[in-house]
Amino acid sequence: MKRWFIGVLLVVGLGSFTLGTDTLFPSVNNTSFSTGEVLNYRVNFGIFTVGQATTKIEPKIYQINERPCYKVDAYGATSGMVAWVTKVQDQWGAYLDTAALVTHVAYRKIREGKYRKDEIVTFDHRKHEAEVKEMDGKTGKFSQPKYYKTPEHVRDMVAGFMYLRVIDFKKYNVGDTLTVSGFFEDTAYSLKIMYKGKESVNTKIGKIPCLKLVPVMPDNKVFDGENSVTCWISDDRNKIPVRIQAKMFIGSTGIELTSFKGLRNQLRVVQH
Repeated sequence: MKRWFIGVLLVVGLGSFTLGTDTLFPSVNNTSFSTGEVLNYRVNFGIFTVGQATTKIEPKIYQINERPCYKVDAYGATSGMVAWVTKVQDQWGAYLDTAALVTHVAYRKIREGKYRKDEIVTFDHRKHEAEVKEMDGKTGKFSQPKYYKTPEHVRDMVAGFMYLRVIDFKKYNVGDTLTVSGFFEDTAYSLKIMYKGKESVNTKIGKIPCLKLVPVMPDNKVFDGENSVTCWISDDRNKIPVRIQAKMFIGSTGIELTSFKGLRNQLRVVQH
């Protein structure tokens, strides 16, 4: 049961990638989000609602490595009867450069049944290196750091989720594929994302015009096939994730937008 929930959180982070450029902190044109945004989702497994997920951008700007940063957090938790079977309360967070939208510091606080994981990752963009520290569950102290090479302008899962929202899909034709790269846990990844055109999605909020994206998933033990994940983001200046569906070996799961506040732009809803 815990595996599908981890999978949902990973799906949310499928945007954790970057297109390479030549400068250390290249400015990204961001008209999609700002401080104070909150997005709420329901998590489904088949026809059942089994949890909630929320993303938040803190109202204030933080200084990390002498750079102004957004503090962005993503939360996921089981609810209802499912929480009696397996209680999940996860938090993924990052300090995200306001200009380049790259990660300076990322952290995870994972609580899944008896399983615990506390991790802090510090990115050195000059050395192209990630410092990973994990808390010892017995002592409550962080272990000696491990170091990994990273791609240029690397982003963690949370920052990648935000970066996906500033890509100008008007430059792409239906069927085009973006080849992108990112870093998670201890490995640099490359991933292809197919742009599948436009499609409206019916939600609790209303009918929302969306852009449809399909990541080409590598072989893994969670998702069922390379085209097992589909993501719909709003076809407006916000580009917020509206729905994500995934076919997993243990069934179909996903998330759907239920409410929001603090959007930088008005959400485009064509039918209530």
